[in-house]
Amino acid sequence: MVRRRVVEEPISRLAVWSLRLALFSLAATLVAIIIVRSGALDVVPALSTVAGALLLGVIAILLAFGAGIVIWREGCGGVRQALLAVLIGGALIAYPAYLGVQAYKLPSIYDVTTDPIDPPQFDAIARLRPRDANPITYEGLYAAELQHTAYSDIEPEDTSATPQEAYEAALKAITRRRWRIVDQRPPQQPAATRVADQRQPPPDQTASDGIIEAVARSMILGFREDVVVRIRASSDGTRIDARSASRYGRNDLGSNAARVRDLIAAIDDILSTPRPEKEPQTKPPPGQPPRGRSAKR
Repeated sequence: MVRRRVVEEPISRLAVWSLRLALFSLAATLVAIIIVRSGALDVVPALSTVAGALLLGVIAILLAFGAGIVIWREGCGGVRQALLAVLIGGALIAYPAYLGVQAYKLPSIYDVTTDPIDPPQFDAIARLRPRDANPITYEGLYAAELQHTAYSDIEPEDTSATPQEAYEAALKAITRRRWRIVDQRPPQQPAATRVADQRQPPPDQTASDGIIEAVARSMILGFREDVVVRIRASSDGTRIDARSASRYGRNDLGSNAARVRDLIAAIDDILSTPRPEKEPQTKPPPGQPPRGRSAKR
């Protein structure tokens, strides 16, 4: 019996190393994301870790293309390894590439509000922000013009609901999104409207706005972005203003506008949902025990 000798074709070393580097880049990217979300490092070193991991993915793709040229010329193996390296590296850099396109298209602002003239102010959050974070004050008319050009649909919510109802709706919408609430102050009506049958009104005649300050986090890297909602009584009901600001970076890539838009829509949905009416409690006729209680025997 004659045995046939099967000669295995050599595998391109570039293909093997491209796959190894792609897998290492994948692991390094996952570890870097965990480090960023946990806050174990400052923002700049953490972002440098993510950038270094993604750079390895780019190098893996370049090695895979080089392996493809070698395989084409010399007829050696390694096509599968090179294709896997390209797929892994491409998957890693696809989202950052998308963000780069968004950064080119969108304006360089990091603070979005429904009221650029009198934006809601950060109070409790201002004391929590790191010193190297973006300024807490709104940048003024220049930022307002850029915001209006890019996000003309960002507007306050005017509703006929009472300030207390609007405050409860905003609190419910923020709670559903699991943002960390830092401060919450319900709206207060003027003292004169709360005191009846009194000739001399109390000295406090001004109504205070309802304020909710919360901290949201981005989906992937978990960057902290600050949110404040203001509930203010108006002549027709209540006006709701919102503001969202990134702590780091000069371009928020549209995240703050999307957050404000989504929050205002959620509050509007909650306010427009009819509340269940309470059933009137009727007194039982004489001699009949109340509902839910058994008659004594």
